[in-house]
Amino acid sequence: MIARVAVWEPMPTDDRDWVLEAAAGVPGVHGTYHLVDPATGNGLSLAFFEDEAAAQAARAAIERRAEEIGWYDVPHPSPASATLYEVMRHA
Repeated sequence: MIARVAVWEPMPTDDRDWVLEAAAGVPGVHGTYHLVDPATGNGLSLAFFEDEAAAQAARAAIERRAEEIGWYDVPHPSPASATLYEVMRHA
């Protein structure tokens, strides 16, 4: 299993439910979460995948959905960083 962690400074407040919905329909996606620190407004995007192929498929599904809704027609903030991690342990 792998995890993708994206750091947001600050976490965007625009509607991004479509991102989670696009990823949820991909086999091998085990969960996606957007977290925010209410004190600072900074946040994390966490996603868990069976393997790198599932992560790539989820990214492709998100990009397709973004094209469909015209997401790239206007600028949007990007995460400060995004890293893939191998999950060592989980419950």
